[in-house]
Amino acid sequence: MKKVPEHQRPKHVKQGVGELLFTIDSQCILAECALWHAPEQAIYWVDIVGAKIQSYQPSTKHLVTYEVPHRIGCFAFTEIPNQIIAAFDIGIARYQLDTGELEWLAQPEKHISHNRFNDGRADRQGRFWAGSMSELDDLQSDKVVKGALYCLSSSSSDTVSCQSKVQEVLISNGLCWSKDGKTMYHADSPERRIYAYDFEPQNALLSNKRIFAETTGHCFPDGSIVDADDYVWNAQWGASRVVRYTPSGKLDLCLSLPVSQGSSVAIGGPNMDWLIVTTAKHSLAPERLLEEPQAGNIFVYQLHSIRGIKEPICLL
Repeated sequence: MKKVPEHQRPKHVKQGVGELLFTIDSQCILAECALWHAPEQAIYWVDIVGAKIQSYQPSTKHLVTYEVPHRIGCFAFTEIPNQIIAAFDIGIARYQLDTGELEWLAQPEKHISHNRFNDGRADRQGRFWAGSMSELDDLQSDKVVKGALYCLSSSSSDTVSCQSKVQEVLISNGLCWSKDGKTMYHADSPERRIYAYDFEPQNALLSNKRIFAETTGHCFPDGSIVDADDYVWNAQWGASRVVRYTPSGKLDLCLSLPVSQGSSVAIGGPNMDWLIVTTAKHSLAPERLLEEPQAGNIFVYQLHSIRGIKEPICLL
């Protein structure tokens, strides 16, 4: 683990990341959306390209794979066992893991052939958010239709509405909220920026957009999570690392990964002190895959004096 020099770190911070506890040999093409499911004491994630959801119980070492009917970017647990809210490539739906039953809730970009849903999660009020992205290789092409960040919420009549909250997004990533739910973080990966917004929890209103953190070179902000200290963890695609930012956006810790494409992070485990990192082998050249045989696996590290926050349940 690489740490920021002591003189650049806040004096009160004494935490860190320890040893690699275990690796899950999932060999996903594009693993994303790491989630800790406390009732099952299990780690969940998706393989976007492989169109599957996987779960792993560390106590039993039992790996379960759920094949899904479409590529899946992200999901959230609900109060109903085996039911999730999932952002598939062409829309957002209620989905039953055990039966495969699917009910579409919103498909705002189904008509855009080169766009799909990517990163998302439930907010602390139980709404579901998911962002879209362009899949074109040349993001400067005239054919690119920029995506957006959408919020799904339900009314007293149980109808579900879908609203576009952030527009003109190339690749939506890094969505998470502060502990009090009053700050939202969101990244547009090709811009190499994580933005922060003031968030009004009752009505999901966004304001005061500002740059929270920036990266350079072949280092793109991907999935994020907020810990119990209100610090932001971010997997940085292409840079072989996960970083931790202070609430003011200063770099605090840097964890080196054995693969180049870290894609998402979660904090879980029996004591909520495991750092869970998904990775990908998507787009790696054959010679690079020989150098990164663990690309696509899930890595779990021990945290020291750092705890996570329980993942919100989607109430749709």
